[in-house]
Amino acid sequence: MKNIKVKELMVPLSEYATVNEDDTLETAIKTLYAFNKKIIKHKFKHRAVLVYDANGNISGKVSSLDVLRSLEPKYSQFGHIDQIAKMGLSRFGLSNDFVQSLVENYNLWDEDCDSLVKKAKKRKVKEIMHSPHEGEYVNEDVFIPEAIHRFILGYHQSLLVVKQEKVIGILKLTDIFTLIRDLILNE
Repeated sequence: MKNIKVKELMVPLSEYATVNEDDTLETAIKTLYAFNKKIIKHKFKHRAVLVYDANGNISGKVSSLDVLRSLEPKYSQFGHIDQIAKMGLSRFGLSNDFVQSLVENYNLWDEDCDSLVKKAKKRKVKEIMHSPHEGEYVNEDVFIPEAIHRFILGYHQSLLVVKQEKVIGILKLTDIFTLIRDLILNE
């Protein structure tokens, strides 16, 4: 494992679902669904869509959690939602009652789910996507142990793989886990 580079395990952009920032959430979901139907090489279906900007560069991604957050835009009232999500409210000892009071006080989900879905599917991807931070990029020539450190310390589900500062692929936690699982089973 110490001799395996990220580029050997990553999924190239050509094998990953992508959309444009100006596409709708509905388009992103359809793209992901269609792409996952034809996946053969990879053991796990993709759970996110990568997003291109107007210059043809990857500017973000839309994950399953981003889709769920998009249903209720009022979550943005809590500040930087990505940081809150990473920390998790329960890690601060906040009870289910407190979480329920947030839902009530901020009038979260005050519409029925069908109505929220209808509104969300028309939203632009750029409104709901996650824009990666510096720690979510990894160079293609980095060895797997360093990438594992980034997954653990950054609490990431995937890392964007770069070559000369341009995103060329994605390294998924599930693929790292599969590698470790296989090493454990073959020892």
